[in-house]
Amino acid sequence: MSTVGLKANERIDELHINNYKIIQDPNSFCFGMDPILLTGFIDTEIKGRVLDLGTGTGIIPILLEAKTKATELIGLEIQSQSADMASRSVKLNSIENKVSIVEGDIKNADNLFPLSSFDVITSNPPYMVDNNGLKNNNTPKTIARHEVLCTLEDVIRVSSRLVKVGGKVYLVHRPNRLVDIISLFKKYKLEPKRMRLVHPFIDKEPNMLLIEAVRHGGPMMKIEKPLIVYKEKGVYTEEIYEIYGMNKGESNDR
Repeated sequence: MSTVGLKANERIDELHINNYKIIQDPNSFCFGMDPILLTGFIDTEIKGRVLDLGTGTGIIPILLEAKTKATELIGLEIQSQSADMASRSVKLNSIENKVSIVEGDIKNADNLFPLSSFDVITSNPPYMVDNNGLKNNNTPKTIARHEVLCTLEDVIRVSSRLVKVGGKVYLVHRPNRLVDIISLFKKYKLEPKRMRLVHPFIDKEPNMLLIEAVRHGGPMMKIEKPLIVYKEKGVYTEEIYEIYGMNKGESNDR
């Protein structure tokens, strides 16, 4: 574990796996449960090169370095502050030999990297499409949550161009965008192969979906059993503790 400097308002959070840590600024934008659950959905046997589009503070590539057999992981992030924190988190965990952060625009990613050069592409893209009433479209939180700088179609189009034929694309998104996701996958020759819905409680509607597609894959999609987050208020289900790498009963709330 290396030593890195922290800037104003930054903190170091535990990731509960391999003793890894991550730098975040609570006044900017901190990752939620969504990218954690995506890393739990991704096939741990994936190998080769992985690209995470809109990596934020680097949570997905850092966790996938610990959980998978990937040999190279790149996080692409447009916001300078987040990219800087992600780069320092990579150094903090002494994984610079496998993980790197690139500052750049998702919409231009197919000019930043060779086409069909990645085995896996992941993304936790902005969910919200209605930007009406936003007072400041350039705040870190707004950019992370709303389709201000890129759209769902941008993410899927670029993913299709950068992933190899037979390579996998993984997204975490909201159930109300499922039709859009599948339609765009089909448009860009990505075949949906697996999907899992995430429910906050067993008796509540899903509020998140995890989906895998394969470039030029054959038809047929497997719908996996629902993932339930809470057994009761404040208590995760055993599967969530396992995905986080936490001890049962341990809290991850901040």
